[in-house]
Amino acid sequence: MTIQNRDEFLNQIAQSLGRPVQTKVQRPTWNYSPQLEVLKNSSQDELVEVLKQQCENIHTSFVETTTKNLSNVLHLVVSGYGGKSVVAWKDGRFEKFGVNKLMKFWPENGIQFYEWNPKDHEENIRQAEKANIGITISEITLAESATAVLYSHPNRGRTMNFLPQNVIVLIPKSSIVPRMTQAAQHIRQQILAGKQVPSCILFMSGPSNSADIESVLIVGVHGPVKATYIVIEDQ
Repeated sequence: MTIQNRDEFLNQIAQSLGRPVQTKVQRPTWNYSPQLEVLKNSSQDELVEVLKQQCENIHTSFVETTTKNLSNVLHLVVSGYGGKSVVAWKDGRFEKFGVNKLMKFWPENGIQFYEWNPKDHEENIRQAEKANIGITISEITLAESATAVLYSHPNRGRTMNFLPQNVIVLIPKSSIVPRMTQAAQHIRQQILAGKQVPSCILFMSGPSNSADIESVLIVGVHGPVKATYIVIEDQ
């Protein structure tokens, strides 16, 4: 697409503002930055406690475990949701966390399992629609709001975050930061370092909740009905 008369348009606006055309935004220097003070000196263990408390506020189950015991915990959570069918990202971190054997075990024991296939868009959606449980991994986790930050990727479709009835989010303890401020800083540093950042980044705080109509809370309108966060001791 060709932009017509771009320079003339911008010059006219700049002239009206009494300044030259600016091609870059100058970041302001603030005298005060209160957003940096919240939970500023909290240890990682203290952030976990903040996250745990906030999970209660947003109706999200919270579990702590080690990498060694993750498979057992994950299986218990899946069973607690009734098993049936599970869909998960195609993600090498599942092997790192030692749960890839569990995912192979499920079909042998009556639980359907589907791994995201970047080459079959329609089947991915179909499987996510019928799945009882979706399993994802948080890139950054905001303790203050119990928010999991999920990066979209060809192997990690965003449909996974909305269509399954229940969602389990694996949260590496090292991913937990105080709040949105630190998440935004982290993403910006990735961009400045030339790393590829996905066009879709989802900030998910527990199950879907909406009270838009007459302030009546409805669960599951825009996504999962129930959510469990499993914090993994990975440090």
